[in-house]
Amino acid sequence: MAFGDGGCGGRCAERFELDFTMAFQPIVDVAGGTVWAHEALVRGTQGQGAGWVLGQVTDATRYAFDQSCRIKAIELASGLPMDGARLSINFLPNAVYKAEACIQATLAAARRTGFPTDRIIFEVTENERVVDHDHLKSIFNEYKRQGFQTAIDDFGSGYSGLNLLAEFQPDIIKLDMELTRNIDRERARRSIVKGILAVCEDLDITPVAEGVETADEAKTLRDLGVTLMQGYLFAKPAFQTLVTEPELAALAA
Repeated sequence: MAFGDGGCGGRCAERFELDFTMAFQPIVDVAGGTVWAHEALVRGTQGQGAGWVLGQVTDATRYAFDQSCRIKAIELASGLPMDGARLSINFLPNAVYKAEACIQATLAAARRTGFPTDRIIFEVTENERVVDHDHLKSIFNEYKRQGFQTAIDDFGSGYSGLNLLAEFQPDIIKLDMELTRNIDRERARRSIVKGILAVCEDLDITPVAEGVETADEAKTLRDLGVTLMQGYLFAKPAFQTLVTEPELAALAA
């Protein structure tokens, strides 16, 4: 897929030729037993994992890949029974040259498919090294201006941590699985998560716990005040389809 001239650093005519698709993993509201969002996760067309697909991306095709991922996620989700749940899309900040220009293909896809922009979340992983934090802040500000929600993924695992949060405040923070793993048994993890949750409450940021795999982890997180969770305890990513609320209820039974 190629993109027209949009002020994106001369990358707009690049192509990403590899065909790929998406799997969707639910983010569950454990307080209400509902699906709060579905995260779109890139996959090869034969089910190859994200690492395999990302391994085909080069510096020359990064922009085209990032744009294609956004469009693919929206197009697929618009044909699935989202039932009011949000759609969470990962993006590569180093692929964005001018936020207001590079968002145009996303807006066009949302309009074309009728997908509400206020139900789209853009996640940036803390693991991606972003040298220019002012640039990332400008991206987040533009996305908020356009009506999207914003999230920092893998919070607590990457390069910036609280320094990143001090510079801009997203709508959502997703606690990295290394913080939630064995939280029911490890006091240090509970203490760290408590501190992050206090910051989230003070800054009006919604926390999501990632990588939840056991009922004891979920209970401990719930006791700490986390109601939005994602992980294999609830559902694995579903290839080109969604895990619905009745299916979640059956898994929990």
